[in-house]
Amino acid sequence: MKIRVVSSKDEITKLGPNERNVHLAFRPSNVDFLELIRVCPRLRTIQVPPSYHKTLSRAIRLFLEMQGITLLEGDVWGHRKDIDEYYIVDEEPIEEIGSLIREGESLEEAAAAIQRKTKLSADLIKYIARSKITA
Repeated sequence: MKIRVVSSKDEITKLGPNERNVHLAFRPSNVDFLELIRVCPRLRTIQVPPSYHKTLSRAIRLFLEMQGITLLEGDVWGHRKDIDEYYIVDEEPIEEIGSLIREGESLEEAAAAIQRKTKLSADLIKYIARSKITA
């Protein structure tokens, strides 16, 4: 899974229309979210750091939900934007999430187990697990 890391609002207009997962590493305004949705019509997830997640308005949360976009809370630990503009979630944890769910683990238990092994956020793990269940 590739997550496009966006460090400033100036980068939003430079994104491609096929981006599906985006991490906003700056404090976005409601206008920034609207611009992001306009530029990336296939967007499925937006991840913001925990400190920013707490300050988002209820209106933008509802708007994203109505657009079918999942808002995730979390960081991209150890990512260096100067090396790569994408944060890559390795296949190994994704496969492990799928196998834990197939073995009957609850979503919370699977997320806790994977989070102990990796530095992935709980919201991202749960999103991956939900997509594995429906896939």
